[in-house]
Amino acid sequence: MQTYRLNQYRVMWVMVFFDLPTDTKKDRRNAALFRKRLLKDGFRMFQFSIYLRHCPSRENAALHIKRVKKSLPPDGYVGIMIITDKQFGNMELFYGKKEKELPETPQQLSLF
Repeated sequence: MQTYRLNQYRVMWVMVFFDLPTDTKKDRRNAALFRKRLLKDGFRMFQFSIYLRHCPSRENAALHIKRVKKSLPPDGYVGIMIITDKQFGNMELFYGKKEKELPETPQQLSLF
């Protein structure tokens, strides 16, 4: 069995961003259902239509991307992007002109 050390280049963040129609009651229901499915799968809201999920590996990220694709709404735009933990850590966030801290990285459980 091959083991991989968790590092900033192996650990991934999956980012899902979307622009969904909300013109009709059915559209609003589809948009709400999509967001609920993201939350159920462990994604956290980063901005209103941007959700993030921390994944310990590229393979785990691929699993969650597959789940997102299965729950895509019938209309609207959805983007999915994977970035490394290192890239995520280089992001600068601001609220107005004040710098804001990045979301907390979930704790990793290590079994030896």
